[in-house]
Amino acid sequence: MKKLLTLLLACTMAGTLLAGCSSSDQSETTTAKENAEASSETASETSGTFTVGFDQDFPPMGFVDEETGEYTGFDLDLAAEVANRLGLEIKYQPIAWDAKDNELSSGTIDCIWNGFTINGREDDYTWSEPYMKNNQVFVVRADSGITSSADLAGKIVDVQTDSSAEAALNDNTELSSTFGQLIPVADYNTAFMDLESGAVDAIAMDDTVASYQIEKREADFVVLDESIAEEEYGIGFKLGNTELRDKVQTTLEEMAADGTLAEISNEWFGKDITTIGK
Repeated sequence: MKKLLTLLLACTMAGTLLAGCSSSDQSETTTAKENAEASSETASETSGTFTVGFDQDFPPMGFVDEETGEYTGFDLDLAAEVANRLGLEIKYQPIAWDAKDNELSSGTIDCIWNGFTINGREDDYTWSEPYMKNNQVFVVRADSGITSSADLAGKIVDVQTDSSAEAALNDNTELSSTFGQLIPVADYNTAFMDLESGAVDAIAMDDTVASYQIEKREADFVVLDESIAEEEYGIGFKLGNTELRDKVQTTLEEMAADGTLAEISNEWFGKDITTIGK
């Protein structure tokens, strides 16, 4: 009988010991996981980089220089100056424009800075103040005989997927329904090649970008006088990220005050077309 009681007591103590070890191991595993997550968050927050998401086929705002193969552009120059003043390393992250929201929400990029239109997206991002004004316009071949949007009836029009021009035309069905076809394309390089080859009759796009493209390509294209929509450019941050937005906004205001914003604008456009502080 004593042997049986002794055996039962030993088993009970062993079970308690094992349970204690299991509980301790689980606690240590949980703590390690929490520490790892905290460490990861801290590393992300203190990485010392400022990662800007942009469309690399959107000159003059952001693109690949044909001679150097480096990323360049008006917006990228602004971003680099902001990063420098904040003591951060600038990192340019090219993105597919229709995947920009996923890139931002996943933390791959800190902001979208690339001729990014505020209008119609006010509640989707935490925005900087507007730093430029812009119009959505039509680009056509000079010899096309197209002089107004009314002449686009039955014609084929290219527009970038998920762009402000596409949104404006989707809103203005009275106009877009007259087109023979409205074709979304991945980028405006494709659109200009389509226009050059005669595959399409017009491109709906940003006026700022259109003027730059026409000059650089030395192409016989013209911008129609009437605009599809008026808009403002801003920097889009993940919804709720006011801390980073405020730092960038304050720095842009400092750059406007000391003339740096105007200087960079003059380098790209031959004049100051920025709106901060005006």
